Amino acid sequence: MLHLTKVAFGAESLDSLVDALERRSATGQLALTTRYLPKRHEEISGLGSLFWILKHQLIARSPITGFGEADGGRVSILLGSPTVRVVPQPRRAHQGWRYLEAADAPPDLDTALAADGAALPAALAGDLSALGLI
Repeated sequence: MLHLTKVAFGAESLDSLVDALERRSATGQLALTTRYLPKRHEEISGLGSLFWILKHQLIARSPITGFGEADGGRVSILLGSPTVRVVPQPRRAHQGWRYLEAADAPPDLDTALAADGAALPAALAGDLSALGLI
């Protein structure tokens, strides 16, 4: 399985990202546009996720349901809901999207916390992750 990463441009926090995605999906199918169809799109479609980077950390993911055509010969990355919080993981910012192998993808925050038996606030988990402690 393969995923994509993308910077959550314009988002101030995870909550603002989720709000923006919910507003966009209320008008129909949530889609992001890009110039080119990923060469490895068949490995992603229906199985992979788009991992969001905010403040140099992977913080959440949105399931990728497929790819479509957009205006001007562009490509739509079709996203499903809900947006799922993940264990924060340091990541450099970049333009556009990049591939993320499944082995390198962070686990969902709810799953990781349930396995540890303790619940950490998202901000604290992000700080501890930035320090390399979780």
